[in-house]
Amino acid sequence: MTENQIFDYVREHPDQRVKVALVDIDGVLRGKYISTEKFFSVAQSEMGFCNVVFGWDMADVAYENSQYTGWHSGYPDAPARIDLSSFRMIPWENNIPFFLCELIDSPQHSAAVCPRNLLEKVIDRAQKSGFTPFFSQEFEWFNFEETPASVHDKNFQNLKPLSPGMFGYSVLRSTLRNDFFKSLFSDLGSFGIPLEGLHTETGPGVYEAAITYSGILEAADRAVLFKSSVKELAYKQGIMATFMAKWDERLPGCSGHVHQSLWDAGASKNLFFDEIDEQGMSATMRHYIAGQLHCLPYILPMFAPTINSYKRLVEGAWAPTTLTWAVDNRTVALRAIPGSKKSTRLETRVVGSDVNPYLAMAACLASGLYGIQHQLALQEPTLGNGYADVSHGRLPSSLQQATEAMKHSPIAFELFGETFVKHFVASREWECQQYGRVVNDWEKRRYFEII
Repeated sequence: MTENQIFDYVREHPDQRVKVALVDIDGVLRGKYISTEKFFSVAQSEMGFCNVVFGWDMADVAYENSQYTGWHSGYPDAPARIDLSSFRMIPWENNIPFFLCELIDSPQHSAAVCPRNLLEKVIDRAQKSGFTPFFSQEFEWFNFEETPASVHDKNFQNLKPLSPGMFGYSVLRSTLRNDFFKSLFSDLGSFGIPLEGLHTETGPGVYEAAITYSGILEAADRAVLFKSSVKELAYKQGIMATFMAKWDERLPGCSGHVHQSLWDAGASKNLFFDEIDEQGMSATMRHYIAGQLHCLPYILPMFAPTINSYKRLVEGAWAPTTLTWAVDNRTVALRAIPGSKKSTRLETRVVGSDVNPYLAMAACLASGLYGIQHQLALQEPTLGNGYADVSHGRLPSSLQQATEAMKHSPIAFELFGETFVKHFVASREWECQQYGRVVNDWEKRRYFEII
C-alpha cells in the first residue's frame, strides 16, 4: 500500500483506533491502542513512549544497574517514530491497523538501545558493502491446553500438553485441534507472516513453523510478530504457547534457527553460491561462516539471552555445544546448506526460540560481515558428530559466562557499539542476578532433608 492508501484505511476503519508497538531488549512487544485522531497527529513526526520499557526486565522489575534510564532519570517519555512501512491489519481484531515503532533520541538519531534500530544499522553496513541480506527464521514451541490463570494456579506444574507423547512430523496429530493448526496458517498469512511450512515436532504438543524468507528487516519483523501472534491465536483457542528454549529437562529444547544468504546490490544474484566450487559454496560464504565462528563466543547472549537458553545447549539434544560447521549436519553450530543459485544459504543453529529476533539477526549479519571484511579463513568442516569435535573450542555454558565474555570483548563493541553493548550486557547481568537470588525446586528437593 502507498502512504495515502494506508492513511485512507486508518481513517475509514470503523473501530477508529490503531495498535502500535515496539520491541524491548528481551524481544517482547510493548504497545498500546491509540485513537485515529492521535495517530494522524503523530504519524509523520513522533510520539511519546515511556522509556521504562528499556529500563525494566520482562517481569516489569526496574533495573538497578542501567544507565539508559532509571530512578536517576525519573523514567521520562522517549520519542518514538511509527514506521509506516510496517503497516499490517490484525485479522483476529477486526482487521484494525497495526504499526511497529522505533525509539529515537532525536528526529535525526535512532536510540542505540532499540533492537530494531541496531539491526537497521547493521543492514546499512551490509548495503554499503554491496550486499542485500535475505533472512528467515523457524521456531519450535510447546502448546498446552491451559490458560494464563490455570498455569499460575498450577504453579507451572502438571500442565496438559496439546497432544501426548513424541510424534514429530505427524500427519495424524495435525488433525488434532486442527482449528488451531489451520488458524496459524491462515491468520498469520493474513497478518503478513507467510509460512513455508508447519508441522508437529518431537515432543508432547510441539509445533514447528518455518517463516517464508524475505529481506532481513521484514524477516525480523515477521519473526517478532510471529511469536506474539501465535500466543494470541492460542489464547483464542484455550491454549497456552511457550517459546522457552527448554521447557522440560526430559524433553528436547525449542530452536529458533536463522537462515541467511547475501545477495548482490540488485538482489538478483546469490553471492553464497558458486557453481564451480565442489561444494557449491563461494569464497564470500566461507568468509561469512568463518566470521560467525570467530565471533560466536563473544556475542552468544545475542543468540542465547536467558538463563534457560543454556539448558537447551547440551550434548545430544539437537542443539550445538561446539564451535563447528559442516554441510547439512544438524550436530554443528553452523549448518551450510549449499544447493541452487537460489537456495544456497547458512543455518545458524545456536539460536533458540526464546531469542529476540532483531538481535539474533543483527548478530548473524554483523559477525558474517566481520569475516568477509577481514577475509577470515574457514576451518575444516566437522565430519560426523559435532559434539565430539572440540578442536576449535566449546560455546560458553551459561548466561553468566557468555555475558562476561561479551562484556570484555572488543569485537562486540566493534560490531554493535559501546552504548548498546553496555546496556545489553547490564540487562543480562541483571537476569543472572535475579536468578541467583531464587531458591528453586531442585535445591529444595536435593537439600531440604538430606543435607
